[in-house]
Amino acid sequence: MSDTFTIAAVQMKIAPDRETNLAKAETAIAEAAKRGAQVVCLPELFTGYYFCQKEDISLFDLAEPVPGPSEARLAAAAKKNSIVVVGSLFEKRMPGVYHNTATVHDAGGHLLGLYRKMHIPDDPLFLEKFYFTPGDLGFKVFSTPAAKVGTLVCWDQWYPEAARLTALQGAEVIFYPTAIGWHPREKAEFGAAQHSAWETSMRGHAIANGTYVCAVNRVGHEVIVGEGLEFWGGSFISDPFGRVLQKGSADREEVLVATCDRKLMEDVRRNWPFFRDRRIDSYGGITKRVAD
Repeated sequence: MSDTFTIAAVQMKIAPDRETNLAKAETAIAEAAKRGAQVVCLPELFTGYYFCQKEDISLFDLAEPVPGPSEARLAAAAKKNSIVVVGSLFEKRMPGVYHNTATVHDAGGHLLGLYRKMHIPDDPLFLEKFYFTPGDLGFKVFSTPAAKVGTLVCWDQWYPEAARLTALQGAEVIFYPTAIGWHPREKAEFGAAQHSAWETSMRGHAIANGTYVCAVNRVGHEVIVGEGLEFWGGSFISDPFGRVLQKGSADREEVLVATCDRKLMEDVRRNWPFFRDRRIDSYGGITKRVAD
């Protein structure tokens, strides 16, 4: 196995229709492969506008089975470009059961498996609990010839437990397909702090776990209801020191590519032996809602 592997993040501006977004994703996947990426990740729910801004039963019609038509397009793109593809789809598992699901295809186009988003938010304009059943597959790592790929999704990025349990399965990189942005009227007062907290949280996961982290956001202003959401982009790739290797803008479509070094991971973990020093005999309280 090589000492390095190369990954890419596709920061997209999302169109209202599925076909435009799939075609745009296919072009970006091809660009990532041409630039040497072995694994590429798309934003959360990239096939359409972020519909969770309102509760509307008719929007369940946007969901697709997996395997299904959009999944097949990702499989074909992975095979055509000989690249591992991490996608993100609104999965229809059965009538009445829907998931926010990450897909992982290997470089031959085979579906290696799924990760279903575990932490589901319910905030103004992020009304995901109405649409998504919490994941039941646990935290996942997928072995590919390029790297051991961990997948978490958006709201998962705030939870150190999720990153830790993914890293403990051997993840060399944790991908976070993401759809996060500002309420326009709050941006001036809270925008900088919100964005900083988001990035800092994931850079902390990279440091605490001695692994690479790749957060993949969308850009653009999407209005489903009211003033809508302004997605802040800022996709980034962090090394195990928490150093940002590549970072996207706040408003442009970009393909970010970075090479990850296994020797750096080994060196960081030897010098900061957090896994060695974990007191696993003392963590029972973490499974309680409140340690009272």
